[in-house]
Order: sequence, then C-alpha cells, then structure tokens
Amino acid sequence: MRAADADILMVPGPDAGADHWQTRWARKLSTAGRIDPPSRRAGNAEEWRASLIAQAKSARRPVVLVAHDIGVIVAVQAAAFLGGVVRGAFLVAPPDLELPYVPDDGRELGPVPRDPLPFPSFLVASRTDPYCSYAFAEELARDWRSLLIDAGDAGHLDAGSRHGPWPEGLLVFSRLLRNLPD
Repeated sequence: MRAADADILMVPGPDAGADHWQTRWARKLSTAGRIDPPSRRAGNAEEWRASLIAQAKSARRPVVLVAHDIGVIVAVQAAAFLGGVVRGAFLVAPPDLELPYVPDDGRELGPVPRDPLPFPSFLVASRTDPYCSYAFAEELARDWRSLLIDAGDAGHLDAGSRHGPWPEGLLVFSRLLRNLPD
C-alpha cells in the first residue's frame, strides 16, 4: 500500500506541537489528518476515542493509524470498533500509565488494553523512554501482536528528544505500508 492509497490518521499525544514529527508528517502526507486530544478536562478520553472512531469510519480510503504517546492508548482502545476499517497502525512510544509521574489526564485512559489488535501494527519503542520501559513495550507488542521496532537510545521519540522530522521513523512507517494489503 502507498500513503496516497490510505487515509492516514495521526493520533498525537497532548504535546505534539509544530516541531513534533507527527505534525511535520501530517503537513507532508497529502492524505493525512489529525485527531487531536480534546481540551484537558475530566471525561475527555471517551470523547477522543469517539472522534477517532467516527473519523475512521467516515474515511473514503483504507485507514492507517499513526499514534504517539497517549494517542497510542486511545488508538488501541478504539481498535475493537475499527476492525475492517483500519488496515494497520504505527504505534510509537506508548506510556506506561502505572508510572507515578504520568499526568492525570493520561492516567484517566487506563487500563491499557492487552487484547490482540484486529489489524497489523508496528510498535516503535526506545530503550531510554522515561514514560515506558523497554520491557513494558515488549509486553505490549507481544499482547497486541505488533512487530516491535527497537529505536535504541531515543528518549520519548518526540521533539524534546530531537526527533523533529524523524526521517528514520518515516522509513519504518513506509515499511509498514509496504506490508499492508491494498
């Protein structure tokens, strides 16, 4: 599958500003759209999931999800409603919601689903992500039946860890696309 053949839905975490790789990719990929988190308030997790499900179901082409941070959790929670609609998912740096320093709006999304995903997925994890140990990422990849991609010493894979355009990630994303059925 080519990027032009899919509706690519970006599901960013709350801090995906102008320098974040998802924002940059969304500007460059002509079929990309964003499903930003609602304002930070109680109950926004359900609203965010509902928005993702509605946009995916109204897509004109097959959908590929690109999620980062707590956006990964939202995408995985919505997955049960998106079988047959979503062709694949690129999941980057999911947080461990059990860590004590995860913000409350992230913790509200728990628990993290552990069911296998109904579509192929790549999970990209860093060995030095302050929000997710590599061992936890390995567990998620096993449970979700995702292909685990080791990003090495890459922090949280965001603008703060100097992953602005993240060309290496785009190469891995294109590998996922090539392996999805048309």
